[in-house]
Amino acid sequence: MSETTEVNLSAEATAFAEWFLRYRVPPTELEVNRALVEANHRMATEPENVTYRDIDAGGVPAIWCEPIGADTRFVLLHGHNGGTVVGSAAMDRKTAGHIAAAIGIPSLVVDFRLAPENKYPAQIDDFESAVTWLVDQGYAPDCIVTIGHSVGGYLAAALAIRLRDAGKPTPLAVVSISPWADLSINNETMRTNAEKDLLLSKELLEFFREAWIGGTDVASDDVRINLIHSDLGGLPPILVSWGTYEVLAGEDQIFADRLRSAGVDVSELPVAGLQHSYVVGAGRVPEADRAIKQIAEWVREKVGIRR
Repeated sequence: MSETTEVNLSAEATAFAEWFLRYRVPPTELEVNRALVEANHRMATEPENVTYRDIDAGGVPAIWCEPIGADTRFVLLHGHNGGTVVGSAAMDRKTAGHIAAAIGIPSLVVDFRLAPENKYPAQIDDFESAVTWLVDQGYAPDCIVTIGHSVGGYLAAALAIRLRDAGKPTPLAVVSISPWADLSINNETMRTNAEKDLLLSKELLEFFREAWIGGTDVASDDVRINLIHSDLGGLPPILVSWGTYEVLAGEDQIFADRLRSAGVDVSELPVAGLQHSYVVGAGRVPEADRAIKQIAEWVREKVGIRR
């Protein structure tokens, strides 16, 4: 797929996109990029009436986000963005808080280990440890929704696949936002959206890929890590969302299409004109807030709660 139509965006959405220009430093300058990405928390406003506390989730650091008045029968398991190389739960807590507040249930934001210090499968191992901890706390799998954006969107779906393959109960539902679905990095929107995506580039994704799986026995098309090559049958309902200006738009559409072909209850939410991981503009970008509202309505329908 390609995006050729210009979209009339709000001033806030334009400013949100321009924020990403600060990342135009060589991706190999790892510590510089990590410091820049930690400032991403300023892109979202502080959500109202949400409390936070640090949690040890079965040996994995995490942040518990709980909106006041939340329905604590259910929980979100949230993965942050950053290609496994940058980002943190602290950086993403406000975004997670906005999403949790919109849905009306608490969220556990996982601070999974980063690459290249920790190669695949450290990140999905941490995500699985966190869901095991939630079950130990009394949350049945059918009360857990996995959610995330960018590589966190990958983790949200990949965890459901791993649990299914192990014969374990899967989450009730999955929300995969701007997922890194295909590590081959060769979809046509890598080219057609190259000028519109102000955050991701083929060069940056190649750097992330090498940091994540370089030197391991995992290839870019390995079913353990590549969502569009994985067996997608038997998964819970999944919502896949992306900004139409991002270079991952093509592979995210393919991921949704293959889920549907596998018989999965899948919903698509492409958001016109927005950037990768658009949810980090929560509370500041009207287009992002409208999409988060749609995501919230979808999750509430799946868990069976009303606001």
